Amino acid sequence: MAQVSEIHEHMKVQGSCGNQLGVVDHLEGNSIKLTKNDSPDGKHHYIPAEWVSEIEGDTVILDRDCGEAKRDWR
Repeated sequence: MAQVSEIHEHMKVQGSCGNQLGVVDHLEGNSIKLTKNDSPDGKHHYIPAEWVSEIEGDTVILDRDCGEAKRDWR
């Protein structure tokens, strides 16, 4: 797992499929809160920090594709 401390506001969140899932609003405990403005349903969603496989520049890359992430996010 990548260093969660490197994650900050406005970073892109990308699935392992290469597609963008959302944008980081902020960290909340052990979860990444995604902005509602970039959400398909206009709501905030939370993904566990454990899903992060790596960080490349301003992009957080998950260990699962966008479909899996959307199915399991809160």
